[in-house]
Amino acid sequence: MMGRSDPAANETEAAPVPRHVAIIMDGNRRWAARRHLPRQLGHRQGVEAVRVITRAAGEMGIGYLTLYGFSSENWNRPADEVSDLMGLLKLFIRRDLAELHHNGVQVRIIGDREHLDDDIVALIEEAEQLTRNNTRLKLIIAFNYGGQNEITSAVRRIAHEVKEGRLDPETITQATVAAHLDTAGIPDPDLIIRTSGEKRLSNFLLWQSAYAELVFSDVYWPDFSPDHLKQAIAEFNLRDRRFGAVAAP
Repeated sequence: MMGRSDPAANETEAAPVPRHVAIIMDGNRRWAARRHLPRQLGHRQGVEAVRVITRAAGEMGIGYLTLYGFSSENWNRPADEVSDLMGLLKLFIRRDLAELHHNGVQVRIIGDREHLDDDIVALIEEAEQLTRNNTRLKLIIAFNYGGQNEITSAVRRIAHEVKEGRLDPETITQATVAAHLDTAGIPDPDLIIRTSGEKRLSNFLLWQSAYAELVFSDVYWPDFSPDHLKQAIAEFNLRDRRFGAVAAP
């Protein structure tokens, strides 16, 4: 039998949601260590959290959800851990692609693909191609991604266009740079959440986060739930976003 609904909970659910939420999914290994489990199990439980949060984001009406899955610096981790993370990406796409597509989720992977195995690249391209026309939720997964690398690559592409005479340096604007980033066509995040208690961006969306609101959660990613997401959004809605301007009287 259902009890009376909590007015505070209903108010949170009715509150406006950010158009674009980005999450630095941190704490898988510490979640496992605290339970005396292998770190691979922490990563696997983290994939379950991805599934739950993606579904919740769609239900809440969030338009864009970006998840930091694997950084370009993560290659420095032990080889068996890197191999397991690669396997989890393949498992996630193979097992969840049909459901994501059915639920109207458009999948986009950002990051460097040159150093990924051919089978992973093929799966990424399949996921993007299958879901390209979906509009309910844009799910962006940052995989083998680093913000500094992204900006460097964008500058290199712009420099080539200038060298070839296709671009006048005097016409280069912030919009020009944004159009050459991995996230071209995606609005900048309104809210960036980092789990596990760490308080840094760790090379994530450095250009795009210029005016994002940051919320840091002490919860390890495998334990991050839709309620935690709602709490972060409630905190976001208390912020006064001025984008460099003076607050209105």
